Amino acid sequence: MNQSPESSQHLCPTLRESVAAADRELVRQLVAATGFFRDDELLVAVELVDERLHKGLASGYHFLFAEVDRRQAGYACYGPIACTVGSWDLYWIVVDPRWQGRGLGQALVGACEQRIQAAGGRRLYIETSGRPQYAPTRAFYRRCGYEVAAELTDFYDLGDDKVVWHKRIA
Repeated sequence: MNQSPESSQHLCPTLRESVAAADRELVRQLVAATGFFRDDELLVAVELVDERLHKGLASGYHFLFAEVDRRQAGYACYGPIACTVGSWDLYWIVVDPRWQGRGLGQALVGACEQRIQAAGGRRLYIETSGRPQYAPTRAFYRRCGYEVAAELTDFYDLGDDKVVWHKRIA
């Protein structure tokens, strides 16, 4: 995690829910900046923006974009899980490495939880990798109050488990 000297300061981001065509490039840049994701994963992140642009809320994809000091600093994408009542997925949460460690991720997760609860959601699920590189990500979810619901061995690739987290939000 890259942290600036002011990393002990917690940020108060401006959040935006609307999605614009320019967000395709913003999402691509944010996801690429982390250095965590493969090219095919980056394409999926951008595809979700495309789906939202083409289908609107009917896409099932909701977005929150976080801005700090008039600069885009992160985003989250979440939506209801098909064929469930009250269960939602947090598909993506990405914070620009320059802004990590300052509460922006927690602000995004909290804002998603509030919106999901207001929409009648009761439980939020998050999936991530079990690779050592993702240890800070898993620690972040734990700090946000999530618990491991399942681990699927070699799911993404050999030696790359899928870790499913969950939290009751209502």
